[in-house]
Amino acid sequence: MRTNIFARLDREPEPPKIEIPRMSRTRKALLGGTLAFYLAIVVAVLADSWLVTLDWKVMLFRPYQQWPGLHAFLDYFVVLGQRGPTAVMIAAWLGWRSWRQHTVRPLLALGTALLLLNITVGAVKIGLGRLGPHYATQIGSAELFAGGDIFPSGHTANAVVTWGILAYLASTPRARRYLSITSSMVALGVGATTVYLGTHWLSDVLLGWAAGLLILLALPWCEPMIGRMERAILAVRDTVLDRLRARRRLAAQAPVAAGGPRPVPVGSGHAEDDDTPREPIGAGHPGRTAAGRPATHTQPRPHAVRSERTPITPAGSRRPPRSRPVTGG
Repeated sequence: MRTNIFARLDREPEPPKIEIPRMSRTRKALLGGTLAFYLAIVVAVLADSWLVTLDWKVMLFRPYQQWPGLHAFLDYFVVLGQRGPTAVMIAAWLGWRSWRQHTVRPLLALGTALLLLNITVGAVKIGLGRLGPHYATQIGSAELFAGGDIFPSGHTANAVVTWGILAYLASTPRARRYLSITSSMVALGVGATTVYLGTHWLSDVLLGWAAGLLILLALPWCEPMIGRMERAILAVRDTVLDRLRARRRLAAQAPVAAGGPRPVPVGSGHAEDDDTPREPIGAGHPGRTAAGRPATHTQPRPHAVRSERTPITPAGSRRPPRSRPVTGG
């Protein structure tokens, strides 16, 4: 049985009302505090302060040598901070939510957050050019402006944004609370893992946490733009669906095209519709004139005795034709 997708769409319930986060005073206060922390970390690294000294102490401690048993597990755990795998997983989940809730806002919010992450974190990485612990050249140096790209930690900032967006888009306060705790643990774990593996300085991770949190806290300012984009996308979708419905109605109401095949009534007498072999039409044909037209009056043919009838098969008569008797000597 064919499924009518348009009828199914018409029967679907209205999407639930989703609460959109606002820039409250608490959020603004958190945003200001996080921004101050972000700037303090940058200034401390630029000034070769005690934070740079702490970076070197942690690096020379070499945690991956102190606890080598954790290395195999943490090599896989740190993938939760890589942008490609995490973006695919989160986008798949939010895509399912968008389909269930008849909205594209979750996907648009994720795309906006990742775009802001790439712009802000990428700009600071390239601008400061800090080298990682494995490529350091001078003990005690901040290793800035040396062509590196590890300050702030992209793994850490990405973990904060991609997993924190789930809490940001939660539909209930309870879900938001649980998802906030879970995403915080994942982000903290990914940042600590990069320090354990020696791929980032401690200050890189601190700045990565602050960078990701700034994006999540500032995301409500992007909600008006996300709303306009969603309305535009839904308007295009409705237009396409209306055109498909109109074409479907026209196809159902369209008459048979001129010159197209038409049904032939039974017994119409057309030779091309009957597979029964027929004798040629012409002179001497019973019931026909020499021109092939039906005769007005025809003499009825005498009925032969059953024993005199020639059995007819698809291959023809099984009896030989009766020859004229030979006369004479």
